Amino acid sequence: MASSLLALLDDITTLLDDIGAMSKVAAKKTAGVLGDDLAVNAEKVSGVVAARELPVVWAVAKGSMVNKVIIVPLILLLSAFLPALITPVLIVGGTYLCYEGAETIWHAIKHRGKSDHSATEALLEDPNADLVAVEKDKIKGAIRTDFILSLEIIVISISTMAEVPFAKQALALCVIAILMTAGVYGLVAMIVKIDDLGLYLAKGKALVKGLGRFLLWLSPALMRGLTIVGTAAMLLVGGGILTHSLEHYLGHRAALSEWVATSASWLDGILHTGINGLAGLFVGLVVVAGVTLINRKQ
Repeated sequence: MASSLLALLDDITTLLDDIGAMSKVAAKKTAGVLGDDLAVNAEKVSGVVAARELPVVWAVAKGSMVNKVIIVPLILLLSAFLPALITPVLIVGGTYLCYEGAETIWHAIKHRGKSDHSATEALLEDPNADLVAVEKDKIKGAIRTDFILSLEIIVISISTMAEVPFAKQALALCVIAILMTAGVYGLVAMIVKIDDLGLYLAKGKALVKGLGRFLLWLSPALMRGLTIVGTAAMLLVGGGILTHSLEHYLGHRAALSEWVATSASWLDGILHTGINGLAGLFVGLVVVAGVTLINRKQ
């Protein structure tokens, strides 16, 4: 009995070591997308009333976990039985990210020079504003975007486990999903509350007061920067999904990509990033134009 228990504990320890190793490999592969995920989600949940920032982040985090409860089994099943469907699913998601990024840019150009035309600010200035509706819209939008980014992260993660048994793949993906959600939304919560921390510290003594004032200055600049980074991230991730999917279907790299592959590694990275961004912007603008025409005809 004792020997059986020890054997069981040894098996569990080995399994946990394997899952930890797979999680580390997957984390390295998905680090770029995780950074984009952080920037996009911080930008998405900004702009609500200060007292409601953390509840909104918590609501999006719960929605993110629901996303992963759907995505992890879906990708596991597709990988096991219908791997050919993974790429089309990613293409649909990538196109949506391109659309969101391009629509944000188009909206900024359309309202250039005007004071502020965000739906949130307009509603906040209206005494009859339905702030609950504003929050729900932001939460739904953030959860939709999170679904696409999480989908790519899980797909990249499972691609690093091709030779691993199904049970270990499932456990490793569950660990990755939980850690990813906790890490991303923990950081998002910290980012959106920087101004509150600055206000608290600004009431303290000299050195602490200086830090508080710095955080109060940093907060709006950081949020403006995240708006730009978040938009760029959607175009880069979406464009990256589409260009990689195109290479997958062609079975080889395009001529430009072949030339890039023979260049220096830093130039390789810059050119691939540029290609992904331009592809994302082009596809996004095409979809924005199509949606605009459809809306006008209705």
